[in-house]
Amino acid sequence: MRKLIASTMLSLDGILQAPGGPEEDPTGDFAFGGWTFPYWDEAASQDMNGLDGKDRELLLGRRTYEIFEAYWPYQPDGNPIAKTFNATRKHVASRTLKQGQLLWNNSALLEGDVAAAVAALKSQPGQDLQIIGSGNLIQTLQAASLIDEYNVWTFPVVLGRGKRLFEAGAKPGALRLVASRTSATGVVMSTYVPAGEVPLGSFAQEEPSAKEVERRAKLAREVG
Repeated sequence: MRKLIASTMLSLDGILQAPGGPEEDPTGDFAFGGWTFPYWDEAASQDMNGLDGKDRELLLGRRTYEIFEAYWPYQPDGNPIAKTFNATRKHVASRTLKQGQLLWNNSALLEGDVAAAVAALKSQPGQDLQIIGSGNLIQTLQAASLIDEYNVWTFPVVLGRGKRLFEAGAKPGALRLVASRTSATGVVMSTYVPAGEVPLGSFAQEEPSAKEVERRAKLAREVG
C-alpha cells in the first residue's frame, strides 16, 4: 500500500494560512499572507523534503489546487518543482469543482466520500501520495487515520489568527519524530509518523498533600 504524506508550513502557533503571499488566501481578513518569505534561505531552498512532490502524486484540496493551478504552469521551464508538479498526477478533493473545470495537466476530481476515495487510492499500486497545504483535507484524512507521515516546517513567527493545521476537535493521537533539521533563519523542518494513542502519565505524588487535596476540591467547584 502506498503512503499518504502531509506536508505543510506552520507558524509557531499552528497557522498554515497563506504562507506564500498576501493574495493567496485573505479569508477572514487574514492580514499576514506571505509570512514565510523572510525566512527562506539556501538551506531551506535546497532541502525541499516533502514539499517538492518528487516521485509522488499530489493530493490537493480545492483552494490549494486553485492556487497551484494559477502559479506552477506559468513558471520558467527550468524550474524543477514546476516541472515535477506540472507533470505528476493530481487528485483534487472538492465539493464545488467539476472535472471539466480542472484544466491543469493530469488533474482528476475525487468522486464520492473523500476519505473512502483516498483509502482506495492508497490501496492502488503507484507512487506515494502527497498533500501540500490543504488544511481542511488534512484534518478530514487525519480523523480517518489515513495519513502516514507529516512533514512540518515550523517558522519562528506567531500570527495569532488564521486557519490552523489542527482545529478544535482534531482526533487525538501521538506522533513520533523521525527527522529534524533547523535552517539558519530558525525554520525547524521536522518529519513525524503516527504513534498510536496519546500516552499519559502523572508527576503527582502518590499521597497528595492537604494543600493539593484542597486545590483539587476548589478546581472541582469552579468547573462543576
